[in-house]
Amino acid sequence: MIGYLCRHFLPRAGSPPVGTAIAVIGMIIGAFAFAEFLRVKTHVDPRKPATALVTSGPYRFSRNPIYVATTLLYIGAALSFRIISALVLLPLALILLEFGVIRREERYLEQKFGDRYREYRSSVRRWI
Repeated sequence: MIGYLCRHFLPRAGSPPVGTAIAVIGMIIGAFAFAEFLRVKTHVDPRKPATALVTSGPYRFSRNPIYVATTLLYIGAALSFRIISALVLLPLALILLEFGVIRREERYLEQKFGDRYREYRSSVRRWI
């Protein structure tokens, strides 16, 4: 419903070149984040048990670089295709991600890795 209203009542603005640049940055961050999971041989799928705590690569700057990358891809696509309603809905999507996924993952990681995760969490920001 909100998307429908936004699509029909908000102007179609945006910038395909800027959107493409933002999406490419998101893809690069995401590729490096996935590569770190592969390097330490742990699961990328959050439904599977973690076998290692990833703190290197982009994880030195953000505890959630895959979510940062996904958000940048989302913003890039919205700008590229001039879908302003998607940008209006982004805060809702991020709130759902925060409370539906990230907090649960953080509880799991704290339980699994204890003090090591708490130390990492205290020194690295959640997003950027």
